[in-house]
Amino acid sequence: MADLQKKAHALDTADELGKHREKFALDAGTVYLDGNSLGALPAHVPARMADVITREWGELRIRSWDESGWWTAPERIGDRIAPIVGAAQGQIVVGDSTSVNVFKAVVAAARLSADDRDEILVDATTFPTDGYIAESAARMTGHRIVPVDPAGMAAAAGPRTAAALVNHVDYRSGRRHDLPGITAALHAAGALAVWDLCHSAGALPVGLDAHGVDLAVGCTYKYLNGGPGSPAYLYVAERHQAAFDSPLPGWNSHNDPFAMTPGYEAAAGVVRGRVGTPDILSMLALEAALDVWDGVAIEDVRAKSLALTDFFLECVRAYVPEGRVTSVTPEAHDERGSQTALACENAPAVMAELIKRGVVGDLRRPDILRFGFTPLYVGFADAERAARVLAEVLADLPA
Repeated sequence: MADLQKKAHALDTADELGKHREKFALDAGTVYLDGNSLGALPAHVPARMADVITREWGELRIRSWDESGWWTAPERIGDRIAPIVGAAQGQIVVGDSTSVNVFKAVVAAARLSADDRDEILVDATTFPTDGYIAESAARMTGHRIVPVDPAGMAAAAGPRTAAALVNHVDYRSGRRHDLPGITAALHAAGALAVWDLCHSAGALPVGLDAHGVDLAVGCTYKYLNGGPGSPAYLYVAERHQAAFDSPLPGWNSHNDPFAMTPGYEAAAGVVRGRVGTPDILSMLALEAALDVWDGVAIEDVRAKSLALTDFFLECVRAYVPEGRVTSVTPEAHDERGSQTALACENAPAVMAELIKRGVVGDLRRPDILRFGFTPLYVGFADAERAARVLAEVLADLPA
């Protein structure tokens, strides 16, 4: 135990990203390993929001749509997210929920495809909402849903495939799927690739432009630390923007929104991904939260993420008696996201006790303990303590 604690101290001392921890409001007595569900609060965001509420809303009121830049926030904030996910400017718009953006993306992909392509492949292991939304989009567009394990996605794509909706990182296991390979295979079959980045954006390189992704969606309240319910985003590759046909043509995506004409004329560019009035308070909280990314390279975040998860698993193997937990997260770096999932008997009781003892992870029923490692504020001492407390909890609970 002492050796691993010394190793954790040495790793933290050498960690260049460790200096960013002070940018977050964190309880020194808690190890927070649930940033893959809700990121920690950046320490400067409350002051920014106080200004938004008291001055921009309280004093300027309606003038803030122009004078405070409220109207252009969805594209401006999208451009700030772009480098984190490997996209050029002008291809991401922020707004609505992930579910709403999945609907826009899947319907748009179906409409972009040839009429004789009548199937939409869906990641069979996907977060349930993606599947629900995709089924509705398929009914609306006259397509059929074909559930496919991501490992078989490339082989399943064929002449009838319009598009595929795939998660970059599996929300249960933390398995990272082959975005470049699957995208290339879909394109070779004449289909479009739609990716859900909720569990990868802000934790590892994505490379949307480099790998030719067609459309993508993602949330901002996990590794991007935007706050509970912060708006999601939609990526539309520049080559598809002129033909992008949103199923939700709201007034905000109109070419001349304040003309208030009865006929709809889509705006140019990614703006046509907007729908209604932006949720300004949560959007500006997100914009402020993104300040913590200034000067941070996503490649460095990825390197620390892998080192953290490696070290955590090393500590688990050293502290936890064999057979009490089993990692379901791949060992191979190129197959791993930024979380570690452990199968554990009586997992609900174990996680509840962990939280009581200051180690906050989360649970996926029936038996998965999830530990999310957010490299900007999680350190190696946190990983060691989490494994040590896990061992203590398991020792106190019946096998």
